[in-house]
Amino acid sequence: MNSTEGAGTGVDNDQRRLNLGGGFSIALEALVTNRARSLLTMFGVSIGVAAVMVLTAFVAGLRTSIQDSVEVSGPRNFVLTRFDFTAARLEGDPWWTQPKIRPLEADRIGRLASVGEALYNVPLNVTVDFDGRRLAGVQGQGYAAGWPSYTQGDFVAGRDFTGAEARRSRAIAVISDELAQELFGGRDPIGQRIGLVNSRGGQREFRVVGVFAPAPNIFTAVIRHWVVVPYTAALKHLSADEDRAQILVVPADSVSLGRVKDEVIAMLRVMRGLRPSEPNDFALIESAQVLALIDRLTSMLLLGTLALTSVALMVGGVGVIGIMLISVTERTYEIGLRKAVGATRGEILWQFLAEAGLLTVLGAALGMLVGLGFAELVALFTPLPAAVPAWAVVAALAMAAITGIAFGLLPALRASRLEPVAALRFE
Repeated sequence: MNSTEGAGTGVDNDQRRLNLGGGFSIALEALVTNRARSLLTMFGVSIGVAAVMVLTAFVAGLRTSIQDSVEVSGPRNFVLTRFDFTAARLEGDPWWTQPKIRPLEADRIGRLASVGEALYNVPLNVTVDFDGRRLAGVQGQGYAAGWPSYTQGDFVAGRDFTGAEARRSRAIAVISDELAQELFGGRDPIGQRIGLVNSRGGQREFRVVGVFAPAPNIFTAVIRHWVVVPYTAALKHLSADEDRAQILVVPADSVSLGRVKDEVIAMLRVMRGLRPSEPNDFALIESAQVLALIDRLTSMLLLGTLALTSVALMVGGVGVIGIMLISVTERTYEIGLRKAVGATRGEILWQFLAEAGLLTVLGAALGMLVGLGFAELVALFTPLPAAVPAWAVVAALAMAAITGIAFGLLPALRASRLEPVAALRFE
């Protein structure tokens, strides 16, 4: 390559950079000149981007909160149930044909050296009655003694019921601190008697022996009022539904999780008389399986969120194409003048693409600020740790840029194809 060719190439590169910069300058000047119209267009784009950011922050916060709650409850703990709710089943026997989980099975599993706790559990839906006041829809749980080993939190008053009290089916209860405040206000709740009525018809007065404050998480924010009673009392006095009973297993600290699972499965199979060729008629669900299910559900929510918010960006894109077509029409004489003094079709095309891109990127930036601010407010005033992940920021900007290019291309092509002579005659 000779020096003349090198100099020519350098001049061409400098001219190309000048044209690119000039296209941006002209585009920015056009936006400033028509600021009201530009702001309205950017507002349409910002709504779509803000929706992406807010919904993504909400779903990501929900995912993080649930994952933290599951991990805090014990990453090695697992549950024995009648069926595996984490796996969709299209074949095989329905879950209600499986044998119910029995208290004796929990007792035998709890005696294994590899098991720290085996807590029998039956859910309840109760109405609480105290001093003429009734609270319906309170979540109840019938548990074996030792249930706090599966639940993060502390007793703020009183104590848990003992194994001996559970074996005797004593009508005693532990309630949440929020329920204690709602029922008793400033009075001491310990020793007070509350009426419990199960949705299945059982009812009985229970004496409060403890008040428990659970560790803050999304579930404690939603379920503020709850009561725990011995599972024996729940079965005897409240007609608890054994169909949904389960065993919460806490492995011993010094034993590997694999060994604990093997021994628990073997024990339960022996108790149920299953042959080696027969499948398990129960399910063992680990924390990892629950987390995997949460990942699948939140991934589907995120995909749905992006699909819905893409519609909002499409609406903003329609606004961009409309405004750009108006801009091309209004500036037809200017386009003809630029072409007359040497502007190429590519330069005109770049000018209007830059203008459309600036509209959408600035709108996206505004939407990002709104979305980030809303996420901060949610995280500040609710237990949901809403936060916008970095990939969502990149995705929002990419979607806005694609929207600007896609919807600005038609007006830009129309502008670049104008004939100089016809454009200069346009009024």
